[in-house]
Amino acid sequence: MVRCQCTNSPCPRVRLAPAPRTGWLGRAAAAAALGGALVFSNPRPSDFDGFAAEQLVDVIEAEVCRGEVLPTLLRLALRDCPRLIRAQRGAIGAYVGRHTRRTNLGLLSLYRTEFGGTDLLGWSLPRFSATVVGAAGQLVIVQAGLDAGGS
Repeated sequence: MVRCQCTNSPCPRVRLAPAPRTGWLGRAAAAAALGGALVFSNPRPSDFDGFAAEQLVDVIEAEVCRGEVLPTLLRLALRDCPRLIRAQRGAIGAYVGRHTRRTNLGLLSLYRTEFGGTDLLGWSLPRFSATVVGAAGQLVIVQAGLDAGGS
């Protein structure tokens, strides 16, 4: 028997109420509420357009201006490649948006972008591809880049 420190008499027993049990119905309702919140916060295609004009154009700028994608003669002709790309941000973002397929999975959306890979005046244009996941009001780049070989 445990004795209270100050009185040397038995300590009163304290009974704690058991935690309320939520059965499968409670858990299912919580999961449905969470799922519904994710569905309603799933980014819209218009959200992706703004994202493409900002984030994906930055990826294109980094790949084109800092890489070996452009032919040497063209790189010499372009004095300020990053500024040229930034000046065309809206047009490039709209182009990216037109070449993007959205797969709405309810809880999240997958945006898949692909363009390029064709020949223009004997120069093989690089193929750009990107995969973006949209969920809970956020858009996240999973993969993005250029394939300098085209095709």
